[in-house]
Amino acid sequence: MRVYNFSAGPSAISSEVLKKARDEFLDFAGTGMSVTEISHRDKAFEAVVKETESLVRELLRVPEDYCVIFVQGGASTQFAAVPLNLMRNGKADYIVTGNFAKKAWQEGLIYGDAVKIGDSSDKLYSYIPDVDKLEYTEGADYVHITSNNTIFGSRYSKYPNCKAPLVADMSSEIFSRNTDVSKFGVIYAGAQKNLAPAGLTIVIAKRSLIQEPLKICPTMLKWKVQDENGSLYNTPPAFPIYMAGLVLKELKEKGGVEAIQQINEYKAKLLYDFIDGSALYKNCVEPEFRSIMNVPFVTGNAELDAKFISEAKQAGLVSLKGHRLVGGMRASIYNAMPVEGVKALINFMKKFETENK
Repeated sequence: MRVYNFSAGPSAISSEVLKKARDEFLDFAGTGMSVTEISHRDKAFEAVVKETESLVRELLRVPEDYCVIFVQGGASTQFAAVPLNLMRNGKADYIVTGNFAKKAWQEGLIYGDAVKIGDSSDKLYSYIPDVDKLEYTEGADYVHITSNNTIFGSRYSKYPNCKAPLVADMSSEIFSRNTDVSKFGVIYAGAQKNLAPAGLTIVIAKRSLIQEPLKICPTMLKWKVQDENGSLYNTPPAFPIYMAGLVLKELKEKGGVEAIQQINEYKAKLLYDFIDGSALYKNCVEPEFRSIMNVPFVTGNAELDAKFISEAKQAGLVSLKGHRLVGGMRASIYNAMPVEGVKALINFMKKFETENK
């Protein structure tokens, strides 16, 4: 029996996509082989890479002077790749709004003067600093943000308007809401949260910014090299790229990012409205900055939280345990989570609250 999977990552993939992958698993594109078996140099797989790139470009309206590459190592590897590709003057700004944003900043410190110009840790990352009042470093190579906070459940309601190129880790919200790619120098995202199985990372970068990586940059982390080789410099994460293509095809059929954003906002409003009206549950993020992808909530009682998670699992609502840094519960309601899943969670929450007054 399929359950409603609220995991923050690896996350849910729609049944329709999984069935399509199942049907093609033993014989992909008439090759007589699984997509997990064929060479990345095979024309059938080269077509997958090109089609998936084309879908990324179409759905996000990626400008022509930007590259779209598929790499490995998760977003965490890109924490190092960003300064190695961009920190030519030795300094960059970071806005720290959560655990992954902090890790990106700490990685930046290894390669140069990574200036923390904003930090919301004083209130357990429950808000985003006012980007209009931050002191941006003159001559910085880039400004780095994490656009959606997977663990603490916050997101940017507006992006920095800065002179330096804006770099964003969008792992847990890419393809969930409209994004003007031209406002960014680089966007990167681990796919395992809102797009595909773990193993794939997408990097979208303005080509003029990536022509001179640092001399110490390993070849595998040079975006320029990956771009010049069509993401096929070495054996890529073939199956996740294929799955991403299927997910993006489905997204296009459903009306694209604009359509899914409306659904995502509706799902999030249902859940937040219930939490706000509840006497038992609480969400600690300032309303203006609430994520529509990751919704943490607590009862205020650790034993009751544990009971909630256990009984929810028995009811077919799984992976609701909050991150160890926050505790409580977290419902990740990515693109693949249907409205029915959110309604099922709310109904369970109502029942649990009634039984545990």
